[in-house]
Amino acid sequence: MNDSLQLARLLQLASPALPVGAYTYSQGLEWAVESGVIRDEATAGRWIADLLDHGIGQFEAPLVFALMAAWTAGDRAEVECLNGEFLASRESAELRAETAQMGFSLRRLLRDLRDDSLAGVATGIEAFPEVAFPVAWSGIAAAWRIPPEAAVTAYLWSWAENQVMAALKAVPLGQAAGQRLLADLGSRIPTAAVNAQNRPKSAWSNFTPGFAIACARHETQYSRLFRS
Repeated sequence: MNDSLQLARLLQLASPALPVGAYTYSQGLEWAVESGVIRDEATAGRWIADLLDHGIGQFEAPLVFALMAAWTAGDRAEVECLNGEFLASRESAELRAETAQMGFSLRRLLRDLRDDSLAGVATGIEAFPEVAFPVAWSGIAAAWRIPPEAAVTAYLWSWAENQVMAALKAVPLGQAAGQRLLADLGSRIPTAAVNAQNRPKSAWSNFTPGFAIACARHETQYSRLFRS
């Protein structure tokens, strides 16, 4: 696979058009708006950047690196172990349902793409009772031979873009504010990806109690646009 095709495949994986329903989730951001923690562009940027630096960047990003290594090595036992660890790490019922639903949708897409290069990924997760979204996503990235650092950078960008889109709807914010937020987050993502690649498993951490509380309280929020 040449570089241009790898880039095209990576853009496909990171696209909002990927049919997994990511746009329906805010991951607690909607409750943060309801409670007044997020109320404008500055507070939205602080919330998302903190999650990037202290949450997804320190746990989910290194997990994707480890998953890609396991998929590339054909280590199905490690893939299964990491799948279980990620599911167990979800702090609320909504967060667990989110990753399981998105993983289910991506597992179905593996069949619908009719790409022989993805057969090993489809077989590898076929028997999982639940497959977490990053597990299926990293399997596709590995099968398409996308360089891990580029894959994790795109994974983080896709997450950040979805968070900003949620903020645009929930705060609400204007399109220019959204682009300023994405520009700032985009400048942080390369460092987050490099740090994640060098982070040993013993140092993985998703200790973000404010985020966990927001996700749990969203489950009983009266009026809401998002599923998490």
